[in-house]
Amino acid sequence: MSAADPSNGTASDPVGRRTLVLTGASRGIGHATVKRFSAEGWRIITCSRHAFAGDKCPWPAGPEDHIQVDLADHDDVLNAVAEIRRRLEVDGSRLDALVNNAGISPKGEGGSRLNSIETPMDLWRTVFQVNLFAPIMLARGLLDELQTAQGSVVNVTSIAGVRVHPFAGTAYSTSKAALASLTREMAADFGPLGVRVNAIAPGEIETAILSPGTEDMIVDIPLRRLGSTMEVAELIYFLCTSSSSYISGSEIHVNGGQHV
Repeated sequence: MSAADPSNGTASDPVGRRTLVLTGASRGIGHATVKRFSAEGWRIITCSRHAFAGDKCPWPAGPEDHIQVDLADHDDVLNAVAEIRRRLEVDGSRLDALVNNAGISPKGEGGSRLNSIETPMDLWRTVFQVNLFAPIMLARGLLDELQTAQGSVVNVTSIAGVRVHPFAGTAYSTSKAALASLTREMAADFGPLGVRVNAIAPGEIETAILSPGTEDMIVDIPLRRLGSTMEVAELIYFLCTSSSSYISGSEIHVNGGQHV
């Protein structure tokens, strides 16, 4: 589906233009996702705890469509939902997709992995607020807009949700496993309203910041390479368009076969 497709809308046709709300847009997979959707003429409302970086994010309407929000703060998430709804109402826009990409994976001293014995309980709560509770708060808060557009929700989980990972801590891993289960529940609950819900589980993806030792894991990946952020963004785009119109409740692995 291209930007010229009438069903997709274009920048010159704002009435029919599709809209994406994306969390964690400032780098990595989120950054690539903005580029992919922007290339197809979508409007992207980005959500990040950082202010909009115009020099690093050269996409149309970036500053106007950015919301600075701390997903670890329950009230701030609710404020973000209200602001998103306000912007959509003002512009008469529909909400075709919500991508819950933001996630945190705290480290111990010297970047060490935090296991289930050492992780402080307050950190558990923070990780679950960002990685699990914020996604359902956003989806429930924007449900009316998603239902009107018969839209799609994509939750970004992780390979760490199904196996013990050498770098990802316990709180992160269990929050991603919970998000995968939440995806299944949301698909059952949102489906009758015409809203599809799926998850993608990336493995080792090459980004600007890699954990030390990540490249040593290539030998355990059947495709013998790291994945690219754009390969993940392509799948996210597919799950947000009519090409995947009968896919819901799935968690799709994006890891070069690492999970097998």
